[in-house]
Amino acid sequence: MKRRTFFIGDIHGALKALKQLISKLDLQPDDKLIFAGDYVDGWSESAQVIDYLIELAETYSCIFLKGNHDIWCEEWLKRKTADETWLFHGGMATVESYASYKRKHKILHLAFFERMHNYYIDDNNRLFIHAGFTSMHGPTNERYDKSFSWDRTLWEMAIAVDKGISKRSPFYPKRLLLFEEIFIGHTPTVNYGKTTPMQACNVWNIDTGAAFYGSLTSINIDTKEFWQTDMVQEYYPEEKGRNK
Repeated sequence: MKRRTFFIGDIHGALKALKQLISKLDLQPDDKLIFAGDYVDGWSESAQVIDYLIELAETYSCIFLKGNHDIWCEEWLKRKTADETWLFHGGMATVESYASYKRKHKILHLAFFERMHNYYIDDNNRLFIHAGFTSMHGPTNERYDKSFSWDRTLWEMAIAVDKGISKRSPFYPKRLLLFEEIFIGHTPTVNYGKTTPMQACNVWNIDTGAAFYGSLTSINIDTKEFWQTDMVQEYYPEEKGRNK
């Protein structure tokens, strides 16, 4: 069987959904998993999600991208002080999920966060990044590291491009020509009334709103077949997640 590569959207502490999604993929030993980031904040099992991902990486080839919520959590694990904005945007649930964790366990998690990638480019010149980049020369020339985890202009530009414009047109966005395809998370498709992955130009958005009233999604980057969980809130009926 040909080696498959799956890109997995933002998890936001939804361990039950993540386990359901992984079971649906029927993973083979040679398969590769690329995670979009934002593993924490929202549902009640953020620390447990990290445990599960660490275990998963012992069996499969995994690439873990770093999202904006992961940066917040990393800073908290490192400095033991919580950003107030982070606490409001799902961080409180993450702090609570670590209530029973000893310092040694937290240090193990901190090392995991520190190993995460800002972006990943595969052998077919496909870019995987949590949010986006602003440099016209690509992420390797990005002056603002926060763009990797926060930028939405790449996605907003892609969905604004006239579908009739050819890649050979001088009006086609130069940033999008740098890569064969770009895979992102960060901006929930439910914001656009979509519960499935969205494609705009050569950009694929796989964040289908697992932190809110959506599901967790994985896509085969070659075939574009995708798998989704049930609506995540069904796993946590007594919780609000990031639904405020």
